[in-house]
Amino acid sequence: MSANLKKHLSTLSKRGPHRVLVGDLGYAGIHGKVYTPAEGNGVPGVAFGHDWTKSVDKYHVTLRHLASWGIAVAAPNTETGFAPNHRGFAADLETALQILAGVKLGEGNVTVNPGRLGVAGHGMGAGVAVLTAANNPKVKAVGALYPAQTTPSATAAAHSVTAPGLVIGSGTAEIFGAGNPARLAVEWGGDVAYREIRFGNQQGFSEDTLFKLSLGFGKPQFAQQELARGLLVGFLLHQLADEKKYADFSDPLADGPGLSSIDRDNLAKKAGLGGDANLSEGLNALGDARAELLKKR
Repeated sequence: MSANLKKHLSTLSKRGPHRVLVGDLGYAGIHGKVYTPAEGNGVPGVAFGHDWTKSVDKYHVTLRHLASWGIAVAAPNTETGFAPNHRGFAADLETALQILAGVKLGEGNVTVNPGRLGVAGHGMGAGVAVLTAANNPKVKAVGALYPAQTTPSATAAAHSVTAPGLVIGSGTAEIFGAGNPARLAVEWGGDVAYREIRFGNQQGFSEDTLFKLSLGFGKPQFAQQELARGLLVGFLLHQLADEKKYADFSDPLADGPGLSSIDRDNLAKKAGLGGDANLSEGLNALGDARAELLKKR
């Protein structure tokens, strides 16, 4: 019988018990923000990557949410242009991890345990989080929300990620689908849980609602955003804070309201690697070509 997330998911989808402090990463030499609980010794730390052309301001609620559950988050506000350098962004996430583990945060009352570091991101930032985690023993967990194509390929890099992963894919049609989350999960080198959120997609997760409405990207996805945050928090608290009561959030077959999980045996078909393998390869090649073009611009 598969695990059911209903018991904890509604709670973790709401703001947590910690008061949150917001600071500037500029003091450490990198443009961005840091969100921390007001106090805590040896808390988990996560470096968070934004999507293509999005600033970290478009993730304020998400980053505050993570910190409210006791997770310190450093979010570089770099590579926000039309032609981002994905390698450079991965290096910035690595720098963010070093900052989290190396200095006292907040008002000096917060320290991060260097053995409890993870990376997470949305869209392009999710793909870059995978690049950061590849062959990186300091990364203990990866949260990839609607991961997009990167150069070098995040899908190829996933082979070299041994940390447990949470991959969230689209439960509805994408207008500008930029990646194949299921394919990335298939290639994951370690344990991975793949979820799809009903009526949720990559365009709906960032918090620039008025901008998306003006472009006709459909109605806001507030409920889907909350659900994604709850899934991410539960996974990170289990993997980085060793909170056993949230172990079901790492279960590949866990069920819950508004979401579905697909195990590895069925992910290949979802990724287009069954009878439609040629079509899938063509779509992946198109995505890689797009990323390469952006790199050269």
